[in-house]
Amino acid sequence: MPTALITLGRLPKALAVARALRMQGYRVIVAEPFAWHLSRVSRDVAKTVQLPAPNDDAGAYQQALLALITQEKVDLVVPISEEAHYVLAIRSRLPPQVTLFGPDVELYRTLADKAAFIDSALQKTLTAPRSAPADSPLAATICETSDYITKPINGCSGIDVAFHRAGDVLTSKSPKLLVQQTIEGEVVSSLSMIKAGEIQASTVYQGSVFAGTVAICFERLTGDIADKVSQWIETFVKDMNYSGFIAFDFIVDASGTPQAIECNPRLTSGIHFFTAESLGAALSTSKNTPLTPHINTIWQWRYSTLTEAYAALFSGDFKEFGRRIGLCWKVSDVVWSRRDPLPFLLMTPLSWPILKPALLEGISLGEACQRDIAPLWSETSTEAVTSVDNEA
Repeated sequence: MPTALITLGRLPKALAVARALRMQGYRVIVAEPFAWHLSRVSRDVAKTVQLPAPNDDAGAYQQALLALITQEKVDLVVPISEEAHYVLAIRSRLPPQVTLFGPDVELYRTLADKAAFIDSALQKTLTAPRSAPADSPLAATICETSDYITKPINGCSGIDVAFHRAGDVLTSKSPKLLVQQTIEGEVVSSLSMIKAGEIQASTVYQGSVFAGTVAICFERLTGDIADKVSQWIETFVKDMNYSGFIAFDFIVDASGTPQAIECNPRLTSGIHFFTAESLGAALSTSKNTPLTPHINTIWQWRYSTLTEAYAALFSGDFKEFGRRIGLCWKVSDVVWSRRDPLPFLLMTPLSWPILKPALLEGISLGEACQRDIAPLWSETSTEAVTSVDNEA
C-alpha cells in the first residue's frame, strides 16, 4: 500500500485531499504543528504526527518532516497551505522515490509575492491593476490618483488588508507593503491543477458569504466570465513548466474584464468543486489526468456561515440574516460525510487551537489559523529555510 503525507490537517481542503487519496488506496499520514485538528479523527487518516511549527524553527520543522518521510516510507507529499513555503524547499533532499506535488520553490515564492506576481502578469500583457511596493514612486502616484488598497506583499487570508480613498496619506513606506489600485467590480476566484505546464482542470467560483475577505460559502461559475478567467490562466501559465495547484483572485470590472489581484500557488477551497475520485486519481500519477467537476455547484463551511448569519442578525440586517441562514441550511457542507462524520461533529473542539487565540487574544480566525505556518509572521531568512541537514 502506498503512503501519502499531507503537510497540514487543520483545514477542510486537507481533509478533502486525505479522503481522495484514501479512495485510491493510499495510507494517509498528516503532519501538523497542532496537536488537535480537523483531520485527526477522520477514518481516512491512518496516522497524525505533531511537528514543530515552521515559523518557530524552520530548520527543526524541515528536519522532522524529512525524518517522517523516511521513517514512514512516504511515496507522495502534498502541501496544503502556507506551509508549502517550507515544504517545497526540501525537494532536493527527498529520497528518489518520493513525489512532492508542487512547483519549484523559487517559482512558488515569486508567484506568492504579490508585487512580483503582478509584474509577471503585466509582462505577459495580461490585465491587472496598477500595483507597487509602498516605497516606490509608482505607489505614491497610485495613492494620489485613485482609491487604493494596502496589503502585505507576503500576506494571506485577507489579513491586514486596508481600503483607502484617493489622496489618503500612505502611513507606511515599507517595501513589504503593496499598494494596489482599487478596481470596482465582483470578486472571482479560480483553482487549477497543472502538471509539467499542462492544465489538468480549472474551476472558477465566487463567494456568496464572506468572513472578512474570505469566502465561506462559494459557488461555481460558468459562462462568459468563467471563460475569460480560464483564458487568462492559460496565457499566464504557458511556458512556465508549473506543476501543482495554483489559484488566482480577480476583480471583474464594469466591462466584464477579469483583473488579477493576486496569486496563491497552492491549494484553495476550489478543490471541493472536483470529485474525490478524480482528484485522488490525478494526484496518484504524473500522467495527464483530467479532473471531473463535482455535481454540487455550491459549497459552504456551515459553522462559519451560521456565525456570519448571526452577525447580520445582531447588526440589524434582517434581510441578510435571512439570506445567510437560508444558505446555511440548504447548501452542502465541505466537511460533512456520512461515512466519515466525526470531523464535522467534533469540529468545534478540534478547532480549539484556532479558536483559543482568536477568543483570548482578539485576533481573526485567519491569523490564528496561519500565524505558525505563513511567511507573513516569519523572520526566517531564505537561507535558513532552504538549509536543511542532509543527514535528516
